[in-house]
Amino acid sequence: MLEYGTLLTALLLRFMKSAVAAGVTVSPVNMSERASLGIRPGDTVRVHQKIQDKGKTRLQVFEGIVLARKHGDEPGATFTVRKVASGVGVEKIFPLYSPLIDKLEIVKRAKVRRAKLYYIREKVAREVKRQMRRMTMVLMSTESEAEAAAKAAAAAEAEALAAAKLAEEAAAVKAAEEARVAAEAAEKEAAEAAKVEAAAVPEQAEATPETTEATTEQTPAAEEKKD
Repeated sequence: MLEYGTLLTALLLRFMKSAVAAGVTVSPVNMSERASLGIRPGDTVRVHQKIQDKGKTRLQVFEGIVLARKHGDEPGATFTVRKVASGVGVEKIFPLYSPLIDKLEIVKRAKVRRAKLYYIREKVAREVKRQMRRMTMVLMSTESEAEAAAKAAAAAEAEALAAAKLAEEAAAVKAAEEARVAAEAAEKEAAEAAKVEAAAVPEQAEATPETTEATTEQTPAAEEKKD
């Protein structure tokens, strides 16, 4: 089956070659102009491609380096273009005589020693890995209005909590001070009361002998009356 497909492709290419040689139009584009452009590996090309989008046709530019050129200037000639978009390698294979290509431009031309530049894929991967070894994770950004508002609200809430905590501490200190003053006043009153009681005890002791003497004087008089 594979041999049959290869044979069919070879016959088709031979037919297209003969058609071109006989002057038969294979593509509506100017084939001689594109063939004379001489696209080769190492060239940086800019391809203006027609894109059908919702019934409208727009042009999309694909710029990159040519990795390979196949089938020469035959009607089935193709070229592979590679570019890096957002850090991701993208490759496209364009038919050289495709009517969907509006314009071809060669931006830069480099001298290379290979007919196929597929090694660039691995080279780019190695370079990316080498660069990633030198990378450090950072997080730097500007604040949005919502983030600034949330930050201000959080700061206000923190200030309110701190003020409430300070007020509670001040109230606790004031209550402790009042309790200490009340305790000192109570101790002072108790000391004064004890002092007054201590002063009243000797007066009672002095009054007791006088009462005893009076009782002794009255007792002999009573005995005389009995006699």
